[in-house]
Amino acid sequence: MGSKSVRRGGQLEMRRLHLLIALVVFAADQLTKWVIGSAIPLHDAWPVIPGFFRLTHVKNRGAAFGIFADSTAPMKIEVLILLSVMALVVVLLLLWQQQPGARRTGLGLALILGGAIGNLFDRLARGSVVDFLEFYLRGFHWPAFNVADSAIVIGASLLVLDMLLTRSPKQAGGRV
Repeated sequence: MGSKSVRRGGQLEMRRLHLLIALVVFAADQLTKWVIGSAIPLHDAWPVIPGFFRLTHVKNRGAAFGIFADSTAPMKIEVLILLSVMALVVVLLLLWQQQPGARRTGLGLALILGGAIGNLFDRLARGSVVDFLEFYLRGFHWPAFNVADSAIVIGASLLVLDMLLTRSPKQAGGRV
């Protein structure tokens, strides 16, 4: 067996791990949405940390954090679904090309993949996404979000961190 075979084995393991991470995010997202939908009536809220955090049950017909939720544009849901599918294709392509040494990037992409699939599933199955995590402090209120949104934001943050910390060959003293 040559080094190509070992490299392929490492890539296969990495792809399996990324798929597992995405599936865990998807499962956690769907489970928490089901629990909230079963336990909290629509538009009700349960204070967890009074004055700071509560669990709420809202339906989001827009994008992440309620963006476009109030839009009356025709085919809004269809456009959001199309954009989600396009983003999933890009993330899958990037994950497929991922090198075993780029762990932070792979983890970020896997989190984004799991979160995007979770929210896309909701839009396809229900026409909206359940949001339930709500933070507020005095006059500041962050729009409700869910586990999928959290995974997407954490994944995107890891990608940005990776871009900031990864040195190009030129910066590292190598030739371009």
